[in-house]
Amino acid sequence: MDGVNNLFYGMRIAATGMSAERVRIDTVAKNIANATVTKTPEGTPYRRQVVEFEPILRELEGGGTENAGVRVRAVSEDAQSPFQRIKDPSHPDADTAGWVSYPNVNTTREMADLITAMRAYEANLQAQDGFVRMAERALRLLQ
Repeated sequence: MDGVNNLFYGMRIAATGMSAERVRIDTVAKNIANATVTKTPEGTPYRRQVVEFEPILRELEGGGTENAGVRVRAVSEDAQSPFQRIKDPSHPDADTAGWVSYPNVNTTREMADLITAMRAYEANLQAQDGFVRMAERALRLLQ
């Protein structure tokens, strides 16, 4: 029975990875969708969102911990990178000198993040499929 538990344990780890990467994919999509929003309800340009992951740790019987997957710690604003400033006096959100502040979203960077998140999601999905195939084989052996 311990082998079956280990099998499901591996499936749970892969599932946590897929869940976390899904949040990252959604966040990247939101960033791309808001890449040109110069004024939010707060009156500032849209600020890029960043997903932070953290490990899920499991306590071992003899003491210590082991990795049991990953989860989203937070989705927070990227306060490190500055807004883009473009001179466009005709823009409705231009300041008195004609400068417009655009979001700190770089679509090339976002696309790279999207590709990375999609590949990580696919890798977790393949691991999950591998666990399912192993479980099916184990059930056939027990028949």
